[in-house]
Amino acid sequence: MNRITYQLEGARAALSADNGSYLLQACSDGIVRCSYSPKEPNPNYSALGISPPQTSKCVWKAAETADTLSLQAGSIQLDIGLSSGHFLWRDAATGKELLQEGNKELTSVPVVKYSTGGEAPKIRRVKTVDGERNFIENLKPYTDREAYRGKIFFQWRHDEQLHGLGQAEEGIYNYRGQTQYLYQHNMRTPIPFLISDQSYGILFDCGSLMTFNDDARGSYMFFDTVEQLDYYFIHGSTLDDIIKGYRTLTGNAPLLPKWAYGYIQSKEAYRTQEELVATAAEYRKKGIPLDCIVQDWNTWEPGKWGNKHLDLSRYPNIREANRQLHEMHVHSMVSIWPNMNMGCADINEFLEENLLLGDASTYDAFQEKARDLYWRQADAELFQGGFDSWWCDSTEPFSGPDWGGETLREPWERYSLVGGEHKKYLDPACANLFALKHAQGIFEHQKKQAPEKRVVNLTRSGYAGSQQYGTILWSGDISANWDTLRRQITEGLNFCMSGLPYWTLDIGGFFVVGTDYTKRGCGCNDNPNPLWFWSGHYNGGCEDLGYRELYTRWLEYGVFLPIFRSHGTDTPREIWNFGEPGSPFYDAIEKFIRLRYRLLPYIYSLAASVTFRQDTVLRSLLFDFSEDTAARQVSDEFMFGRSLLVCPVYQPMYYDAGSVPLEKERKRTCYLPSGCTWYDFWTNEPYDGGQSITADAPLDKIPVFVRSGSLIPMETEKLEYADQISVAPFEIHIYPGQDAQFLFYEDSGDGYAYEQGDYSIIPLKWEDASSTFSIGEAPNAEFPQSIRGREIRLILHCSQTKTISFTYTGSSQSFCFASLMS
Repeated sequence: MNRITYQLEGARAALSADNGSYLLQACSDGIVRCSYSPKEPNPNYSALGISPPQTSKCVWKAAETADTLSLQAGSIQLDIGLSSGHFLWRDAATGKELLQEGNKELTSVPVVKYSTGGEAPKIRRVKTVDGERNFIENLKPYTDREAYRGKIFFQWRHDEQLHGLGQAEEGIYNYRGQTQYLYQHNMRTPIPFLISDQSYGILFDCGSLMTFNDDARGSYMFFDTVEQLDYYFIHGSTLDDIIKGYRTLTGNAPLLPKWAYGYIQSKEAYRTQEELVATAAEYRKKGIPLDCIVQDWNTWEPGKWGNKHLDLSRYPNIREANRQLHEMHVHSMVSIWPNMNMGCADINEFLEENLLLGDASTYDAFQEKARDLYWRQADAELFQGGFDSWWCDSTEPFSGPDWGGETLREPWERYSLVGGEHKKYLDPACANLFALKHAQGIFEHQKKQAPEKRVVNLTRSGYAGSQQYGTILWSGDISANWDTLRRQITEGLNFCMSGLPYWTLDIGGFFVVGTDYTKRGCGCNDNPNPLWFWSGHYNGGCEDLGYRELYTRWLEYGVFLPIFRSHGTDTPREIWNFGEPGSPFYDAIEKFIRLRYRLLPYIYSLAASVTFRQDTVLRSLLFDFSEDTAARQVSDEFMFGRSLLVCPVYQPMYYDAGSVPLEKERKRTCYLPSGCTWYDFWTNEPYDGGQSITADAPLDKIPVFVRSGSLIPMETEKLEYADQISVAPFEIHIYPGQDAQFLFYEDSGDGYAYEQGDYSIIPLKWEDASSTFSIGEAPNAEFPQSIRGREIRLILHCSQTKTISFTYTGSSQSFCFASLMS
């Protein structure tokens, strides 16, 4: 390589070499954009639609030695080998090496697209477990243009940990020594964001298929189809700083309505509006909390897959059904699909406007006009019929070749098959972007039309930027077994380290049965063949005591996820299917659903912190205990907010499949990170950090610990729904040992008035040395659930629990526990 030459102009640095050109843009104190092309990089191009922040504060300063150009802007220093072209990223203040990059490669390739060449499409319609799909049998390839395949090589530190990249299936925590394929599929949500424990992250501005590789062949990121290499280097002293940088680039996450953080009941599927209403009514009759009930697929008339018109024989008056649900303070969610059958009214409208993708079934979400039409159809009967939220299912939306067969294919084969299917119908440079554009259309239209109702979109896939559109991602159609539960814990942590805050799963697993094909749900019990993904262990469904135990443990874990939702096929999921009141499984499930509602003041405040401070709720221990070498490796525990350490149980202790009793110890080994004291949430017993302990884990308890220096607001009343107005005493739990602060959040619970400042953030503070608690002023307090005017019980957790009660007036108040502790 010839020697690199360069020019500096404020926040931009342009570099030229014999193999291409670089454009470096200092976007903010800790963010640098790097673009590379054999030609001139296009500063206005972005596969993800990113508009880089413009800064006048961070400008490049240069220093040159014999073979190194050192550029510094804000907290980042970049050393560039003038002969090699290699990059070395450093912390500008300390000089610490963060990341060394090797070569960057771009190879010109033809971009191949497919069409029928003017012929009528020959459609093979296939009923799959993942919905009805079109396969076009007379597609012909053609070359659309030239683009590039790309690679960026890296040299990691020997002890470096790498996380993020979205959510997959394998349960990989640290990607060192691994290969990971980034493509859209049921149970796979790729996010092109890699985060390191060495104080940086990399956001790859790429919409194509990608591969992360770290083995003897090299350490690199491979890009299937790009116009140029484009990525953002994000430096931060903590993972929270890096996540904040990611959202600065890709969009902030809005608040969901308060009810969305309560309990969501779903199954595959309620078949009539009467069943939907009756299920909610049964929860109210039993006094079990519930905030949302979900209407899954097949609401359309027979043969009209994906039509957004209800089958009136089963849903004769959905507006009345939703009125009845709302009267019970229950919200509703409805499943909608991006693909539609030929012959139904919805697809005919898309055909008339030429707004379908090449599978002659899926609407073209990349076109604004198509998103407008899709919303009009969803609005006309469903949103106007009173549904409160959306379940945008199958948003990959092409997975057919891999979603069948007895044997799980090799990872590279699945990537090739499924990715190849996407590239038949989508521009290869956009093969991972459909779900992002789909979510954009739903969010923008609903918010504009009904700003009093926050958007909730439960969607099976997404991409970098999906968080800005009111999305909740769930992990897809997983199977009911203990190994899957264990892997899901890890997958959730990596997903939230990818920058998206709202992740959940099907509590209890979607597929429950295994070998007894006659008991399959999804309308597929006529298929006599094994299927690799339908690998539940419980042919008896919820009659199997082994499954009841698995479901109970899964739900106990789910209480501490950002979104709390039960769903699946094969067997029902409502609480009464797991026993009667007084029986062990029923009582454990009820106890934990109620715990979720007691914790709602804490959870809703965490949600506000996501929106106002770009925070993360579901937290790997790396977020808060990065200096603890043991905690860095833990992938089966997590922090729920910054206060609660959750240790899910993911092994059977009472029953094996088939209701076979087990003789096992009902305990779980838990690692307590160093640097603080940990209080057992259930017993109040304190433990020193920096050790592993064996904790009791009977059926109605999973180990949960509270970090010293924590303030946790909680309800005392047995709420039945999130927006329920209570005049009962309100609790603030104080866990001493360190100073503590917590920002308690209040607003109306729905609508976007909070964006104009209509909310209250009430500071709570504990000064450990003086044993003094302070509560700040409520700047706005005219909300139905405001704590102003309520009795507040301050509960200090020490050797002998101490309590102070007072009425909160909305003004600042302080209380000292010192005299009570003498």
